[in-house]
Amino acid sequence: TGEIQAHLEEIYDTTVSRETISKITDEIVEDMLAWQNRPLDPLYPVVLIDAIVIKVRDAQVANRPVYVAIGVNLQGERDVLGLWLGPTGSEGAKQWATMLTELKNRGLADALIVCCDGLKGLPDSIRTTWPDATVQTCVVHLIRAPTRFVGYQHRKVVAAALKPIYQAPDADTARVELEAFKASDLGQRYPNTVAVFENAWERFTPFLAFPPELLRVIYTTNSFESLNFHLRKIIKNRGHFPNDGALV
Repeated sequence: TGEIQAHLEEIYDTTVSRETISKITDEIVEDMLAWQNRPLDPLYPVVLIDAIVIKVRDAQVANRPVYVAIGVNLQGERDVLGLWLGPTGSEGAKQWATMLTELKNRGLADALIVCCDGLKGLPDSIRTTWPDATVQTCVVHLIRAPTRFVGYQHRKVVAAALKPIYQAPDADTARVELEAFKASDLGQRYPNTVAVFENAWERFTPFLAFPPELLRVIYTTNSFESLNFHLRKIIKNRGHFPNDGALV
């Protein structure tokens, strides 16, 4: 309310009390709730799930995860299906189950492919909600994860060496390329990089069964990179939000 008050005074040379501003902004809460609970299409071929961390004051200022689901409909259009504030700390299976059940209750009867970044408990919750859905780990996240174990001087070389794995035409070829990397000097030097792919293999390979024109939609969360960029641009100068309602 203070920022709005200062803005009105600067632009329009008008003084409006914070109480009046609060009453006006409260008018959008019903619209916000209606948006959060709106009916969804019965089928989204692709659903992307990710999280962004934002600071909120709850007794004290703490990082709160905001979970976002984006759906790609049959016309190829992207839409934010919902957002949820998670508890302070790491996410869990119970949180995911609540979110996915809400999406199903709002009409999303089935999703063909659900792309996520391997968040703990999420794949199991997806299979419980939509048993026939293909769970695809986000390849962009998977590529970034191994670089945590790689010395800075070798990161570009390792990234280039991993390309034949995720750009392979099929799962068998991808496996051959992974074994080749594993046997190479880089693979021997950084076994944890190999382990990241091996541990995520079942969630990594499903997208390789699809034609090239669909791969970009399925394997990356670029939609989130764009959305999160705009969200961060809005909140970067704020520091923190006073409460959950303000954040939403």
